[in-house]
Amino acid sequence: MLCTLLGSCVAVCLYDPVERVGGMNHILLPGRADLKHFDSAARYGINAMELLINRIMSLGGRRKRFVAKAFGGAHVIPAISPENGVGRKIAAFILEFLELEGIDLVSHDLGGHEARKILFHTDTGEVLLKRIPSGHSLCVGCGERRFYQQLCRKYNKPGEINLFNQR
Repeated sequence: MLCTLLGSCVAVCLYDPVERVGGMNHILLPGRADLKHFDSAARYGINAMELLINRIMSLGGRRKRFVAKAFGGAHVIPAISPENGVGRKIAAFILEFLELEGIDLVSHDLGGHEARKILFHTDTGEVLLKRIPSGHSLCVGCGERRFYQQLCRKYNKPGEINLFNQR
C-alpha cells in the first residue's frame, strides 16, 4: 500500500488490472522540469508521469491496459485567486495528459478546498480517500469572529464627554 497527503498537489494512481501492478506519484507542479535542476524533476507533471509509467512497465505492466485514478488539486491558499492556483493547473494538466496518452481515467476527486489522504493498494487498484477539512478557512472564520467581538465591545460602550468653556 502506498500513502500520500495532498493539498494543491495531485497524485495519480496507475494500475494494470491483468498483471496486478500499480504505482502512484505525487505531482507538485504542472509541466516539465528545468533540466538544470534535474534532481527535482519528479516534482513536475510530465516527468512524474513518465517515471511512473516506465516503472510500472518495468514491473510487467502494459501501457494499453493502464487505468488511472487522480486526486488532489485543492485550492488551499485563499490569498491566490482560484484561476492562478497551482492545484487547478496540475489537475488540468493531468486530465489532458491522460486523454492524450489514451489512459482511461476511471475515477478522480480533483479540486475543492480540502486536503486529502490517499491510500493506494497497488495489488488491487483500490484507493481509499479521506478528506481533511481546511484548517485555514476555520482559522480565518475564528479570527474574523474574534475581531468582530472586539469591535462590538469597543464601540458599544458609551464614549467620554469633554466639556469646554468658550472664552
